[in-house]
Amino acid sequence: MNDINLVKELQQNIQNLKSEIAKIIVGQDQVIHQIILSILSGSHALLIGVPGLAKTLMIHTIAQSLGLNFKRIQFTPDLMPSDILGTEVLDEHRNFTFIKGPVFSNIILADEINRTPPKTQAALLEAMQEKNVSIANRHFELDKPFFVLATQNPIEQEGTYPLPEAQLDRFMFALVLDYPDFEQEINIVKNTTVQNDVKINTIISKEQILKYQNLLRKVPIADNVVEYAVNLVRKTRPKSNDAEKIVKSYLDWGAGPRASQYLILGAKANALVNGKFSPDIEDVKQIAKGVLRHRLLLNYKGEAEGITVDKIIEELL
Repeated sequence: MNDINLVKELQQNIQNLKSEIAKIIVGQDQVIHQIILSILSGSHALLIGVPGLAKTLMIHTIAQSLGLNFKRIQFTPDLMPSDILGTEVLDEHRNFTFIKGPVFSNIILADEINRTPPKTQAALLEAMQEKNVSIANRHFELDKPFFVLATQNPIEQEGTYPLPEAQLDRFMFALVLDYPDFEQEINIVKNTTVQNDVKINTIISKEQILKYQNLLRKVPIADNVVEYAVNLVRKTRPKSNDAEKIVKSYLDWGAGPRASQYLILGAKANALVNGKFSPDIEDVKQIAKGVLRHRLLLNYKGEAEGITVDKIIEELL
C-alpha cells in the first residue's frame, strides 16, 4: 500500500475509532482527539479533571478499540517502584526469576499519578522516555506500541506530590477534562442507569498503529510551519529576547525544545487525521494549548492576579 492510500485508510479508521469510543463515552471529543494524536505520535498524555468525568473509562475504552494490552496502576502513597516495574523472586530451585510488573503492557493507565512519592513517579521516567526498563543489571525492552496515559485530580492537593518538571515534560499533552454540558449529562445519566451491555470492537490493530507511527515521521512539513512552532515556544521564555510583555510579567519559566518537537509531531498527526498530506500553521495552533500548558510556570504575580497559563497561550497565539 502506498503512502497516499495509507493516509486515506488512517483517516477512515480514526473516524470509525471515534464512533466506537462514542458508544461508551459521551462528549469529550477534543480530549479523545488529542489522545489519539498522542498515540499516533508515539507519545504520552496527562489527563487533568475532577472525579466522575470518566477519565479511567475513557482510557479503557480506547485501549479496547485499539486491541491493545491494558493495565491500570492505582498510584497511592505506599506504592513502590517494584510495584510498577516488577521484581525478582527466588523460585523453588533457588534461582532468581523476574516477575514482570504492570508496566509491561501497551497502554498504562497511571491513575492519580500525583498521589505517589517522587521515587515511584521516577520509576516511570525511563519507561516513558526510553521504552525499556533496567532492573538488577538486566535490560528489558517494552512491547511496542507503548503509551502512558496518566490522570491527575486538580482538587484535594493535600498530601499529594506534584509531578516534577522533568516528568511533566515527558508528556506530550496535558488535557483538561471539563464538566459535560446539559444535553451530554442527560445522555450520560440515561446511558448509565439502565442495563446497557455495549460491546467495543477492535478498530485498529497493533500492527496498524506501528505502521501509522512510521508514516507520521515521513510526512513533509514546510519550513515556515517549523519556524512558527519554534517561535511560539521561544516566546514563552521570560528571559528570551522574543518574549512578549505578558510572558515577562507573569511567567517564571517557559517551554523547552521538546515542546517544539511535540508541536510538529502533533501538527503532523492532526493533518493526517484530517486527510491532509502536510500540516500548516493552523494544525500547530489547534494543539498548542495541550502541548504548552504544563510546560509554563506562573510566577507569584501571575498566581496573585489570577492569570491562567491558558490565557497566556491564547495571547501568544
